[in-house]
Amino acid sequence: MLSLLLVSCDSLQFYTQAIRGQLSIVSKRENIQSLVDDPATDAALRTQLETILEIRHFAEAELALPVKNNFSSYVNLERPYVVWNVFAAPEFSLESEDWCFPVAGCVTYRGYFSEAAAKNFASNLESEGKDVYVGGVAAYSTLGWFADPVLNTVINRDEFRLAALIFHELAHQVVYMPGESEFNESFATAVELEGLRRWVEREGDSRASSNRVENAILENEYRQEFVALVQSYRPQLESLYKEAISLGEKRRAKAALIDQLRGDYAVKKEQWQGYDAYDGWFASEINNAKLNTVATYFNLVPAFDALLISVDSSLPDFYEKVEEFSELEAVERKAALASLIQKEQR
Repeated sequence: MLSLLLVSCDSLQFYTQAIRGQLSIVSKRENIQSLVDDPATDAALRTQLETILEIRHFAEAELALPVKNNFSSYVNLERPYVVWNVFAAPEFSLESEDWCFPVAGCVTYRGYFSEAAAKNFASNLESEGKDVYVGGVAAYSTLGWFADPVLNTVINRDEFRLAALIFHELAHQVVYMPGESEFNESFATAVELEGLRRWVEREGDSRASSNRVENAILENEYRQEFVALVQSYRPQLESLYKEAISLGEKRRAKAALIDQLRGDYAVKKEQWQGYDAYDGWFASEINNAKLNTVATYFNLVPAFDALLISVDSSLPDFYEKVEEFSELEAVERKAALASLIQKEQR
């Protein structure tokens, strides 16, 4: 309470909405098994909830993830996203704005349970001349502070996408380093992809299973190509921002590079035979804040993939190694991860 009294009014309002938002979710939880057993439950919802129960069992039995009571309940929030994250960066820099919180440490976003509140905060940042991006989030992990429920925001996803989401969020409860978003998200993504590979292959050599494996691999390849495309423009933008030219010239050159990025995506989409999962991302405004959201989740995935291979794909051993990495000093950890990436690329 004393620490709350020492923060600014803005911070106090932020923490208040965060507490209220989380408690609102907790109060609306319904046990999934009870919903499955209830004849009044919608048939389509029951099918999805049964799939969740299968995924939970698989995550615990086959992936050694700390399932506990997570994803054993369901909440209908009656809205499309659970939170809206606000990202910001200077107009002529790719250096992210950071916000620091208890437990989570310093992160590159600020989350709101209300879209209006998120947009209001974003508007204030824009008035300061910053590039701002507001993105809806369908799910997140409370890092063990609460038993995470399944939300209506994700329940209608395809089976393998539901599995990927649950594997990713549970991974955050294995290892989480406050203030190290790149490490945390890359690790969780690596677990997600390995878990997904095992999940879709669990049916053996059936044609249906083979198709799911092929589709999952293909979508992951597209995702990696999307990330590579966006990141390929970072050096050009960083170089531009350092040039000794007028602000007007910088703005025009920046806009030209963004247009060029959109053009490259159109070419990439043709190569993907019309796969359009990223149309929405390119259709809305692209700025420094939005570009920064792409880098976080993938940069260190090759390092974690190499680490998993080094322990013969034993996930318990892999988690133990990642825990050891998390205890290293920042410089030493960065060097060790870079070494793993080099091995992966050989």
